[in-house]
Order: sequence, then structure tokens, then C-alpha cells
Amino acid sequence: MKLSLCNEVVRELSFPRQCALAAALGYDGLEIAPFTLTDDPRRLTPRRIAAVRAALAAEGLACSSLHWLLVTPTGLSITSPDAAVRRSTVEVIRRLCDLAAELGASVLVHGSPGQRRLPGARQSAARQRATDCLSAAAEAARAAGVTYCIEPLAARETNFINTVAEAVALVAEIDQPAFKTMIDTCAAGTQEGDVAALIDRWLPTGNIAHIQVNDPNRRGPGEGDMAFGPVVAALSRHHYQGWVAVEPFIYQPDGVACAARAAGYMRALEEH
Repeated sequence: MKLSLCNEVVRELSFPRQCALAAALGYDGLEIAPFTLTDDPRRLTPRRIAAVRAALAAEGLACSSLHWLLVTPTGLSITSPDAAVRRSTVEVIRRLCDLAAELGASVLVHGSPGQRRLPGARQSAARQRATDCLSAAAEAARAAGVTYCIEPLAARETNFINTVAEAVALVAEIDQPAFKTMIDTCAAGTQEGDVAALIDRWLPTGNIAHIQVNDPNRRGPGEGDMAFGPVVAALSRHHYQGWVAVEPFIYQPDGVACAARAAGYMRALEEH
């Protein structure tokens, strides 16, 4: 299992210390939330990017992926009726695709529920605007040599793309090889139930390019009622070769302890 830690879990640490901790806990990589590096990825300097690469390399880690893509700068949206807002959003997405390639990441995960929410009225027009922006993202990902994933999120988070089936339909509509979807076990477990069954159904289709693990209670794997043994077994059964990223949202007693517990839990499942 290629296990990575979503770095915002320990964002109070400097980036080199995040890397040292993740390596010490047995992670193979970090999934980086760009907002932990900068308020605007378009302003990241080559020197800063080189320092991030060096910190990863010093601990033998990879950058597995980028996620939480549109948190900063503020005001981004793929559904906004304001063309200037959408242009700015696509600019940021293009820069993030290039950044992912520069850091050696293979995948970008587009969650960002607030920046894709459909309005109460004229939803069909907003859906088309989102599709156009994501088509541009797919082209940027193709040019950068990375894969851009739309993340299905539970209805409590957003009203656009809530199930893997909806995401796969969007992947088919956009029809670009660099655009795929992924499974987040918290969202999938909340919205659809049996995550192992979802993996069995969708992983063989080639549409799933990434996995994030977290409990539906928003804590780390092993901290709630979801059984992750069947999830790991399903990934193994289908010879999944991608990354498995640990992404809790609630850190108790703190992020470091949560990261440690999740790593130990997932590695123990792998051994069985």
C-alpha cells in the first residue's frame, strides 16, 4: 500500500517537520493542500517549490497528490455566473496542475464543495459552467502529465456530484483521459454505504484514480464504526496501484496523534 498523509492534518508544523513526522510514522508520501503552502499558487516561486521538493526528498517521501484545491485565493468558483470569477478559477487550476507535476504528484483531487455549489435556481446553466471549467482542468492536467479527479462528496457538503455514479457520468461526458474520479471513504460511506462494494463495482472500470480513507464520523480510519478491512481487501483484490491518502477532518487529541493512529491502523490491515 502506498500510504500518504494529507498534510493539513499537521499544518501547524513547518513543512520539513511535516515530512520528518510522516516518514517516521511509516507514510510513503504527503498529499498536499496548496493553501498550506501559499495564499495563491500562482505566486509560488521556483525557490519555494524547490524547497518543498527538497524537504520531501530528504525524508524519502513522494508528493502523492494535491487536494483542497480551491480554498485560496478566496472567491473562486466553477459554477459562478461571473465569467471573471470562472476565468480566475481556471487560472488557479491550471497553475495547480503544473505545480503537481513540478512536485512529482500524479493526481489532483477536486473536492472544494463551497466552490462548486449549485445555486437554488438555474442549476442546469450552473452545471454547464462547472462542466466547462472541469473540461479546461482536464486539458491542463493532460498537458502537465497528471490526472485530475472530481471527488464525489456527501450531500451535506455540496449539491453537485454526490455519488461515484454521478462522477463517472461526468467523466464520460468530459471524455478526456486525464480526467477521472476517486473514492473518499467518509463521503462514500455517508452517501452510499458499502465502500468495499463501490470499489468492487467501479475500480475495474478504470475511472477511479485515487482513494482517501477516513471514517464517516470525519475522524481517521479506525476511529469510528466503518470497517476498513474490507476496503483494504477490495483494493488488494483488484490490484490497486494508486495512492491511499489518510484524510481525517477531526483531530483528537491533535493532528500528530491522529496521523500516528491512522498509519498504524492501516499498516496493520495491510499485514492481514
